[in-house]
Amino acid sequence: MYVYGRNVLKEIINAKYPVKNIYFTDSKKTDKTLNDLIELAKKHNYSFSFAPDKVLQRMVNISKHQGVVIDIGKEFKYAEEDILDNLKENATIIILDQLQDPHNFGAIIRSAVASNSDLIVIPKDNSVEITPTVIKVSVGLAFKIPILKVTNLSRFIDVIKKRGFWVYGADMSYNIYYEMDLTGNVALVMGNEGNGIREKVKSRCDALISIPMANNVDSLNVSVSAGILLFEIFKQKSR
Repeated sequence: MYVYGRNVLKEIINAKYPVKNIYFTDSKKTDKTLNDLIELAKKHNYSFSFAPDKVLQRMVNISKHQGVVIDIGKEFKYAEEDILDNLKENATIIILDQLQDPHNFGAIIRSAVASNSDLIVIPKDNSVEITPTVIKVSVGLAFKIPILKVTNLSRFIDVIKKRGFWVYGADMSYNIYYEMDLTGNVALVMGNEGNGIREKVKSRCDALISIPMANNVDSLNVSVSAGILLFEIFKQKSR
């Protein structure tokens, strides 16, 4: 899988994420930022080479690659389920139930990292996965937070509840999100863009929470809703 962009590379290096190779532009019209990235890759012993801009463009089908293309291998490196053993106290997990849009996924990853969340969980089937688009929209932050794929979300929720997590599903309900106690070990479930949370997954939640809206607006984009709820969790835990 080829990904691109300077911020993406910076996050890869900061996360010590293993890659097959980094391709930098061979153009002589480079700037200090790019030269600093080359030196950073060299310092951390990453394999890299230089290629013409047209070659980089063919790799990622875009001209705005910023002079950086990274071959991260066949597939993104997802977390293992034993990641649960390493979560800190008062952890925040966000569970995405069959999300489909890579732009929404990338935006949620960005909000999750910015709100100090600890883990993102997606189902193995019928769900968007990590793609170059997701990585680009996340500004490389997909490399900064563990992302776990599980076979069965309902079973996963049962597992984390036994570990002391309270699980909240984002759905139309009488529980206004900012009136709820969202401290401690918390998992937030966000549903599919069109259908919301599946009934079987919803039934595993301890409570459903909603975002009140004015002017007869009945719903928000899932990435916007996730951002609002994640930052409320962050705010309550920061008190």
